[in-house]
Amino acid sequence: MMKIVLKSALCLILAGGLAYGIFFAWTWLITFHPARLQKEKVRCNGPAPTLQPGQQIKVLSWNVQYMAGKGYYFFYEGGKDKRPSAASIQHTLESVAEIITAKDPDIVLLQEVDTGAARTDYRNQVHDLLALLPDKYRCRTSAWYWKADFVPHPAIFGAVGMRLVILSKYRISHSMRHQLPLIPEGPLRRQYNLKRAVLEARLPVAGGRSFAVLNTHLSAFAQGTDTMERQVAEVKNILDRLSAEDIPWIAGGDYNLLPPGKAYERLPQKAKRAYRSQTEIKPLFDAYRAVPGKEALNSEDPAPWYTHFPNDPAIDQPDKTIDYIFYADSLETVSRNVRQADTWSISDHLPVIAEFRLPKGPRK
Repeated sequence: MMKIVLKSALCLILAGGLAYGIFFAWTWLITFHPARLQKEKVRCNGPAPTLQPGQQIKVLSWNVQYMAGKGYYFFYEGGKDKRPSAASIQHTLESVAEIITAKDPDIVLLQEVDTGAARTDYRNQVHDLLALLPDKYRCRTSAWYWKADFVPHPAIFGAVGMRLVILSKYRISHSMRHQLPLIPEGPLRRQYNLKRAVLEARLPVAGGRSFAVLNTHLSAFAQGTDTMERQVAEVKNILDRLSAEDIPWIAGGDYNLLPPGKAYERLPQKAKRAYRSQTEIKPLFDAYRAVPGKEALNSEDPAPWYTHFPNDPAIDQPDKTIDYIFYADSLETVSRNVRQADTWSISDHLPVIAEFRLPKGPRK
């Protein structure tokens, strides 16, 4: 009798192991597995001008929350909503296009742009947005950081696809995707989760220089791990390398981290759970300048520089800054601001806008 029981248990273990192996293999086939560094496609609709030494350029960086709008409190935030309506998506696309058209930036950095995702009706939001923008945004590049043919989470239960996007009025010569460290978790869950990254585009500058434009979106929900330190360290490594090579650069995006200083103490107690009192982004602020900058963010009135307006209905206004544009020492800042009043209803993030002047002289 004991032999029968043991044999049956062994068969069940083997069958379970085989089933898990088959499921893991299937998961591997339908999910995204980027290299640590890989080239990305650059697409240009016709000839685009080349940047000139000493030229002034305007940059807009914005997490557009997959064009969902502000009328929802999603499941991953603690709410019940699973997806936006088709009408909300279209209205938000049009609103984003209106802001970009009005501000007329030379370079646009967008985070959370969906393509082929069930929650946004499988639309290509890059194409949808470009159809609403002036045709002077001739060049673009993008990189996936969430992609799977099917995610078996009950609130998703379908395809996902989300990209970092760079739009430019000027020529992009090439583009690269840098993989960032992942949240430590089980191998199966890791396959379905986001693969955070940095998208780097190179824009030629007349006379032989190039200008590096970087776009990123660091992890959220990484509490209790060293993920954010490791991701910040990787971003800093990229920026240090560019600086050592005397390549002017900007690095915008949603960093999901508070600035150093008073920001943590200013948060309500409930909101503090998502952040550390000693912010992990400090090495970037110690090494480089940013928009918004430390002085403004630690002033008596930092509210004009807040970039995040949580979807939680208990919060009725932007309450913190977690989006930045870092920039090289060789760049001169001309202007900077966070577009607030007319963007509150568009996304849970507000656009950061800055104008820079490129170096005039030749590369050292």
